[in-house]
Amino acid sequence: MLALLCLTSCTTKKEEKEEVGKFTVTNPVKIDTSFVKQYVSQIRSVRNVEIRAQEKGFLQNIYVDEGQFVKAGQVLFRIMPKMYEAELLKAKAEEKAAEIELQNTKNLADKNIVSKSEQAIAQAKLEQAKAEVALAKLHLSFTEIRAPFDGTIDRIPKKLGSLIDEGELLTSLSDNSKMFAYFNVSEPEYLEYQSNVKGRANSIVTLLLANNEPLKYKGRVEVIESEFDSETGNIAFRASFPNSDKLLKNGETGKVLMTVPLKNVVVIPQKATYEIQDKKYVFVVNKNNVVTSKEITITGEIPDLYVVASGITENDKIIIEGVQKVKEDEKIKFDYLAPQEVINHLRLKAE
Repeated sequence: MLALLCLTSCTTKKEEKEEVGKFTVTNPVKIDTSFVKQYVSQIRSVRNVEIRAQEKGFLQNIYVDEGQFVKAGQVLFRIMPKMYEAELLKAKAEEKAAEIELQNTKNLADKNIVSKSEQAIAQAKLEQAKAEVALAKLHLSFTEIRAPFDGTIDRIPKKLGSLIDEGELLTSLSDNSKMFAYFNVSEPEYLEYQSNVKGRANSIVTLLLANNEPLKYKGRVEVIESEFDSETGNIAFRASFPNSDKLLKNGETGKVLMTVPLKNVVVIPQKATYEIQDKKYVFVVNKNNVVTSKEITITGEIPDLYVVASGITENDKIIIEGVQKVKEDEKIKFDYLAPQEVINHLRLKAE
């Protein structure tokens, strides 16, 4: 009985050892593909302006409410106009007096009672009076604050009767018919985007909102700024998005999803890696079938695959099945799978 138990135990251990020794390996592969990269973005209205008072006075009327949509030219606020109305009446009276004085001087000049220079002086006084009238009308018009374009009213901090200083903020107006998403791109990505004309990154982009839901409208990269930020080494891209349902508001945040082309890059299955202290490693099998671990640098992520910048080459054999069982410097037996077979199994659509 003891001999039978010993034999059974030894057989079980041998089977376990053989089971642990079964691994699947493959090679990294170089391919041309693409992946979708996320860029943190700031969302801005196509037009967003501060509405400020151009004259000092008491806030007499507020014709709109916060969040209201207004049309271009619509009256938003009125500053008490009494003083400016009085100034206009005074200017008009002085204009009328200047007209009478000019007419009298002209009659006298025609009779050679006064010189032509006296008539010219009277004419100049009339022109000055007309200018004063125009200026008074302008000041009076400033007491009515109108919308410069169609848009939505923001918060209104002042209430009726408030004393308003010249230049004081009354509200903001946003044109949300179309929205801009600004995001920063690194110099290498910018160069790849600009130089690879035929295979360049797709200018059509997606906006992922703060709730991780994509905006139903696609956007397009329209503008690249003229200078790199000397501190970050990035350059700003601007994508525009339609906003017919007014879902987007000025100041929102989101993520722009842009397809980035990859040419002749090394990729490996994600399941071939393991992580220690935020660093990624793979197990490489040498020509003697001995396993060693190597740290790798990841530059991109595709569904089921990592894009590797350094650490391994396409000539290395890496373990893809049994990563959690293998040990450093262990000699193993393995089954080999061709890289393309592995990729097809992962159902990656590589271009």
